[in-house]
Amino acid sequence: MKSEHTIAVGDLPQLHKDPFDRLLIAQARVEGLTLLTTDTLVAHYGEPTRLV
Repeated sequence: MKSEHTIAVGDLPQLHKDPFDRLLIAQARVEGLTLLTTDTLVAHYGEPTRLV
């Protein structure tokens, strides 16, 4: 984990309360990756998430 990932968590809206999921979303954004999920709450973050 990089410090940029931790900082990016603070920029996320409070749509999901799980800190681990929020960190995964932040990491995907920072690294330019797509996060595949079956969790509809996570998918509400839009890019970089994709509901499968």
